[in-house]
Amino acid sequence: MATPFLIGLGTAAIATAGRFVMKAAQKYKPSGNIKSVSAKYYKGGFDSEINKREAALILGLKETRINKTNIREAHRRLILLNHPDRGGSPYLASKINEAKYFLGKIVRTY
Repeated sequence: MATPFLIGLGTAAIATAGRFVMKAAQKYKPSGNIKSVSAKYYKGGFDSEINKREAALILGLKETRINKTNIREAHRRLILLNHPDRGGSPYLASKINEAKYFLGKIVRTY
């Protein structure tokens, strides 16, 4: 007679503990609201050939404010974050370098 009672009591205790864990997990779960971070970045892939718009997007520059100083500062900031020797992506580093050289050619021709 005592065995079914103890099994029921154990089941209730496990259910209560599980409920507590589930509520705690929901409370401390990070929210999916990352609007400020996701709004800063361009959503899309790279074009097959680089153009002025894409190069400016890669370096985070406005197309109207492209000069040697801005290109150099943006390139340095991004390459320090994405350099392969520091754990960055070789592909992204090559795209950053390509954007720098492309915009550098445009600045010299104007």
